[in-house]
Amino acid sequence: MSTPAPKRFEDVEFGEDLPTISPDVSLANVKIFAGAAQMMAGRFIDHEDARANGLPGAIVPGIMSQGILVALIHGWAPNAEVLSVDTIFRAPLLVDSQPTASGVVTDLDEETRVVEIDLVLKNEKGETPVVGTARVRL
Repeated sequence: MSTPAPKRFEDVEFGEDLPTISPDVSLANVKIFAGAAQMMAGRFIDHEDARANGLPGAIVPGIMSQGILVALIHGWAPNAEVLSVDTIFRAPLLVDSQPTASGVVTDLDEETRVVEIDLVLKNEKGETPVVGTARVRL
């Protein structure tokens, strides 16, 4: 897979869709992330433990969801300086699900060269367990 060319502020359009990605939230991948983040809690790495604690199954850590959204941004604009990512966790994103991450440009500040992007992590049912907004400088 080739790296996209750097994105220029002048080439960004209001309403532009970022290319959708399908992140790997398999149990194996979440275990790797949880180990690296020192978050080896059962709710993240064990479906049975998560169910015993009232969850429908193991859940993707919130900071992993945020990392997926930032990866979406960098896939679109590898040179973007991410200034902030504000996320709302509406519901758990389940491990071993088939989510998609998408975004749309919602504001352009020509003076500061800051682009605002609305972000969504959607599950295979079409629900949006994670939504957010990012501000990036190009």
